[in-house]
Amino acid sequence: MTFAFKQALAGAITAVTIAGGAMAEDLPDSLVIGTEGAYPPFNFTEADGSVAGFEIDLGNAMCAHLEIECEWVTQDWDGIIPGLQAQKYDAIMASLYITNERREVIAFSDKYYQVPSQFVAAADSDIEISAEGLSGSVVGTQRATSFERYMNANMPEVELRLYGTMDEAYLDLVSGRLDAVLGDVVALQDGFLGTADGEGYELRGPEFTDPEFFGYGAGVGVRQDNQPIADAFSGAIKALREDGTYQEISEKWFGLDVYGG
Repeated sequence: MTFAFKQALAGAITAVTIAGGAMAEDLPDSLVIGTEGAYPPFNFTEADGSVAGFEIDLGNAMCAHLEIECEWVTQDWDGIIPGLQAQKYDAIMASLYITNERREVIAFSDKYYQVPSQFVAAADSDIEISAEGLSGSVVGTQRATSFERYMNANMPEVELRLYGTMDEAYLDLVSGRLDAVLGDVVALQDGFLGTADGEGYELRGPEFTDPEFFGYGAGVGVRQDNQPIADAFSGAIKALREDGTYQEISEKWFGLDVYGG
């Protein structure tokens, strides 16, 4: 089995070209995909240890389209890129946004979703979302993310607490140790506001999309010498959007299309 799109042609073909010009013989028959397993509803770990979520369904659909076997493994967020570089897995699907900084160390497919970022705070809070308005407040977010980078660059005077997962930040928000949390709008809505713990909280302030900090959407990350794999996933993303599979998966998890503009 080759890692490529099969084409129904009338004669024999000697090579199959996929998106980006990669040749079938350059690509493997199976892949191991790393994900965080702690970022619902994009990726999370079930009670039996299996992973589920939008990215898992989408990744499986892309692998099925490419006719390859894919295995999922979990990795703490702090080590998601180092794990790829250490060859623990072949690709990353973990809401890893494409940024210029990350492009210096790994390669990416085209984006497969893009949503804005925003703060969440108690509905009865009177804090204003600005550097001045958050002065004296404590804000939490996940470490080694675009959210951390944005806070350090734009609100350096605001006390920032960093967490291994967003769930840990939500717990401190509910317990009163944080005044606000900065995160991905969809993850905040589905992973926190849509839960019992999120009652009495709301999205607050403007939506943030500046690519300098928040990147160009989440892409499949691969090692820099594996660009053909990234190109293959780019082709699969395009194909699944064209045949409606992407929209079905997005509708299942979010009730809307999260591909972005």
